[in-house]
Amino acid sequence: MTDISTQVQPVDKIDPNAPFQPEEKSRNQWWDVWDQFRSHKGAMAGLIFLTFITLFCAFGPMVWDVDPGKLDIRNKDVRPIYVAVWDGDAKTSWARPMGTDHLGRDIMANIMQGGRISLAVGWTAMILAIIIGTFVGVLAGYFKRLDWGLMRFTDLVLSLPLLPLLLVMMLLFRDPLRAAFGPENGIFLLIVFGIGITSWMQTARIVRGDVMALKEREFVLAARSIGTPPRRMITRHILPNVLSPIMVSATLGLATAIITESALSFLGLGFPSDFPTWGKILFDSVDRMTAFPERVLWPGLAISLTVLAVNYIGDGLRDALDPRIRGL
Repeated sequence: MTDISTQVQPVDKIDPNAPFQPEEKSRNQWWDVWDQFRSHKGAMAGLIFLTFITLFCAFGPMVWDVDPGKLDIRNKDVRPIYVAVWDGDAKTSWARPMGTDHLGRDIMANIMQGGRISLAVGWTAMILAIIIGTFVGVLAGYFKRLDWGLMRFTDLVLSLPLLPLLLVMMLLFRDPLRAAFGPENGIFLLIVFGIGITSWMQTARIVRGDVMALKEREFVLAARSIGTPPRRMITRHILPNVLSPIMVSATLGLATAIITESALSFLGLGFPSDFPTWGKILFDSVDRMTAFPERVLWPGLAISLTVLAVNYIGDGLRDALDPRIRGL
């Protein structure tokens, strides 16, 4: 037997003047995630732009307090001031940084208002799709008896042409919802619901695969052996470990929702004509695209750069939340 006295340092050999060294605290894993995310230049650029465009649309109207729906026929077709560099005959004004449309409405105010609506639709539809997809994926992956039915239903929805399905939904339910909730709220609920219930399938398949792998891991088998009920097993052990693919799917779902809403508005099946969105502004600018190309540029850049930023954020999150990459 080993003598314990030989393993303990005597008190008289301890240096009383040695500086006190506190025990190091364990580093939070979310700091490691943030460090890995910061190393992805594209993800950081996307995060900066998404923050900027969100603040621009949310708080911009407080600074630029121009009514986006106000008609000013005397100042119609005003072009941005930089157009005077290459078109000396253009009617320009410093008071209209992005110009006005053919009815005299300020384009910058409409871009802000349209961004509020497009981003609100994108975030709400994305949250709805993630909730449905996570619910279906967890049930199909954890309960074997539900797997076949839920996955065949998922495959059925995946096989449907989504854009024609959304167009049919818009034509069938637009007028009843307008009458029940008002022109703006009714269309908002219809677009969010339509995009949400047609965008959850990819999330469900990804979550199902991860859950099927997780439920055979040792810590899940140990929790099951001591009688942990399925509800507690899912909320305590399964869901926290599938958070990474859910967050990546959320970022990609946000981009998909923004593009889908813009496509519906561009086709004239979105919000009312006096209720601007980025897609609606783009649709209204197409007829005069040859004479006023900058009117197409602003909403097009807003949609393209926002979707690109969200995709880069999703790419960065995928790398940051993967412990194998984070450990490199």
